[in-house]
Amino acid sequence: MSFDLARARAETPGTAHVLHLNNAGMALTPAPVLDAVKEHIDLEGRIGGYEAADRAAPAVERAYDAVAALIGAERDEIAIVENATRAWDMAFYGIGFQAGDRILTAVSEYASNYIAFLQVARQTGAVVEVVPNDASGQLDVARLERMIDGRVRLIAVTHVPTNGGLVNPAEAIGRLARAHGIPYLLDACQSVGQLPVDVRQIGCDMLSATGRKYLRGPRGTGFLYVRRDFLDRLEPPFLDLHAAKWVAKDRYEVRPDARRFENWEGNVAAKIGLGVAVDYALSWGMDAIWARIGSLAARLRAGLGDLSGVELRDLGTIRCGIVTFTKRDVEPAAIRQALAAQRINVTTSSRFSTLIDMTGRRLDMVVRASVHYYNSEDEIDRFVRAVAEIR
Repeated sequence: MSFDLARARAETPGTAHVLHLNNAGMALTPAPVLDAVKEHIDLEGRIGGYEAADRAAPAVERAYDAVAALIGAERDEIAIVENATRAWDMAFYGIGFQAGDRILTAVSEYASNYIAFLQVARQTGAVVEVVPNDASGQLDVARLERMIDGRVRLIAVTHVPTNGGLVNPAEAIGRLARAHGIPYLLDACQSVGQLPVDVRQIGCDMLSATGRKYLRGPRGTGFLYVRRDFLDRLEPPFLDLHAAKWVAKDRYEVRPDARRFENWEGNVAAKIGLGVAVDYALSWGMDAIWARIGSLAARLRAGLGDLSGVELRDLGTIRCGIVTFTKRDVEPAAIRQALAAQRINVTTSSRFSTLIDMTGRRLDMVVRASVHYYNSEDEIDRFVRAVAEIR
């Protein structure tokens, strides 16, 4: 599949300054998104914030249509919020757990989510249980099925974990959840924008995602999808005059769509930027993006795999654009610092972000390099050479 790399790099100003392989942290923002955000901030300065928001209302509304189109949803199933954590929290804390309820999750579940599980378990008497991995390192769907009973209140899984490179079998999990009538919450923070995500095919009732990672949107943006028929089964953890209407001294009415999970105040410029970022991704096509990322990640894994002392730490049957590794006798933090001195951006992932997974694999920290479609093959080769030279 041909890919217009020259266009992608020309429309990404940051590529002129850094070799950026920290896209799972925050991708380099494309020029159309930067321009949209700056334009609205300038407008606020000229005419006032409320007035600028009124004028920008069509662009804000476009963000809902764009997100819905991206994940195969309807616009009334989308809430746009400050970040993916807030999106996930609004769904999870809205479920309402009781003593004895079981929460099933994955070995590689992200720390923020697992901490929320533990808090709710402490408060309500619910129980958190981890579904083992299969031989490839992804969630074992057959074991999940055997763990299901009438007390399972929620299946909550991270689609693409923060480390390890794997893509969990979201659709297979969804088929089980639907068959047993169990609510299913998918953390798609690192999959949306990287690979095609269709909520109807996956079968999730709720999905959370961020704007800053593979979607290449502004920081401080995220969204929550809630299936229309599931909306009334969630009680928003808090409400304001945007999420509900005060209709009598002793009564309020929650709005009928997913925006019940939002609040009134927000960053209008960032919300506009998110819509532009989604439209920009759609203009490339998610199949093309996924193919490009897969090709670059395979090149990176092959290059690192040939280096003496380097050990790849990726898992799963399907592997994504997140590539993790360690190097014998060199601390991951030292590798990150050495690369930064050459204007090469990566990050590290510690066991505290995926405690069960990394403790089980006897890993304390790994280097995480995450590719995007605007990275070039030359950059991948340069990165491999740089890692080889670190002592």
